[in-house]
Amino acid sequence: MSYVANTAAQREAMLATCGVPNLEVLFADIPRELKPRASRLPPGKSEQEVLAAMTALASQNYSHLTNFVGGGFYDHFIPAAVDAIAGRSEFYTAYTPYQPELSQGTLQAIYEYQSAMCRLTDMEVSNASLYDGGTALYEACQMAIRATQRPKIIVDGGVNPIYRQMLYCYTANLSIDFHEVPVSHGQSDRERVFDALDSTTAAVVLQNPNFFGVIDDHTDIAQRCHAMGILAIQSVYPIALALLKSPGETGIDIATGEGQSLGLPLSFGGPYLGFMATSKNLVRKMPGRLVGRTVDNRGRQGFVLTLQAREQHIRREKAMSNICTNEALCALRAHAYLSLMGKQGLKEVASLCLNKAHYAKERLKAIPEVKVMESSPTFNEFTVRLPIDAAEAAGKMIELGIAPGFPLGRYYPDMDNYLLVAVTEKRTKYEIGAFAETLEHVLTTG
Repeated sequence: MSYVANTAAQREAMLATCGVPNLEVLFADIPRELKPRASRLPPGKSEQEVLAAMTALASQNYSHLTNFVGGGFYDHFIPAAVDAIAGRSEFYTAYTPYQPELSQGTLQAIYEYQSAMCRLTDMEVSNASLYDGGTALYEACQMAIRATQRPKIIVDGGVNPIYRQMLYCYTANLSIDFHEVPVSHGQSDRERVFDALDSTTAAVVLQNPNFFGVIDDHTDIAQRCHAMGILAIQSVYPIALALLKSPGETGIDIATGEGQSLGLPLSFGGPYLGFMATSKNLVRKMPGRLVGRTVDNRGRQGFVLTLQAREQHIRREKAMSNICTNEALCALRAHAYLSLMGKQGLKEVASLCLNKAHYAKERLKAIPEVKVMESSPTFNEFTVRLPIDAAEAAGKMIELGIAPGFPLGRYYPDMDNYLLVAVTEKRTKYEIGAFAETLEHVLTTG
């Protein structure tokens, strides 16, 4: 209580110095509707009282929900060691490595992250991360336009609609010709993609697995693109790469994706990181930072900023991008996660996701009038058609403690009854069973 008393005494002293009796008189010239709410705060509380109030407020969140929501962001298990490493003060207080000789630890962490992402994607070069998966995809498109000097981008309909909205928002005032090609049975429509290719096309943007969870081998599209001098861009789900054909094997020129699933909590939407990897011949068109390993004149190992293509590095209008920072702490978490899991551990996580999703499909198929869309293979995410509006069903299930998935009607007007369901290694057999039983209850009771 002494803190509150001191604060009150300080306020009285300030008012006396100003020559006014109270705060209302001090701010009398400001209309009431324009006054900040801070000037009408209740009396101060002790630390214990504040903690109790905040705990009660936080308890109103749906923290108890069993999560089957995906759509590009996933509820994966995070080893405790990831938090312990990222929580070290020398990492979480280090903003940016402008002075390499003083930032060797941060630079090495970024270098190791880049190396891990190259191995994961089977690409030759990785940058030091971007803001998130959507901005990484936008930067890849800009990169393709710079490399080819062409204005047209073909976007596959299976690309995450959130990413597509970001892409069109970022380029609203640029002279870029975007051409969307709808999917066919959940996969890329080869015939329509190939028909759209021409001499003005800079790149084709693909996603694997796509937004509907469908797995697709885009090797044939990449080969057709290369025959016409067109770049192939692919957004990928890093956990799935433990089992699926990598972008490098597919012949992709620029691989991007969201790194949230690599040791980052969902955290109400961020911060996350966008990764980008490419081939060496495109490295000078790549935005962001690139850290390299070298030796000094005494033969001692050191780490440096090899390419500095950002506008903050005196590039100005010649910069590859105006991305002003990289998500270094998030990238550190991603590298820590990959190092702790190892190659086999990552495969085990991916296999659990795949197998549990298959079990969830079987449980949901057993519910009358529920149809699981199975025209194409999927990884850990799949689409379900319900007999009622999916958003309505999801709302009722949330009240019963289960977040059942992503209602597709939000982005696809003709898919109001469709639900996108994601299953990660965290979901137990019991939780999947409870999901199926709760959905059946909601559908039968209305």
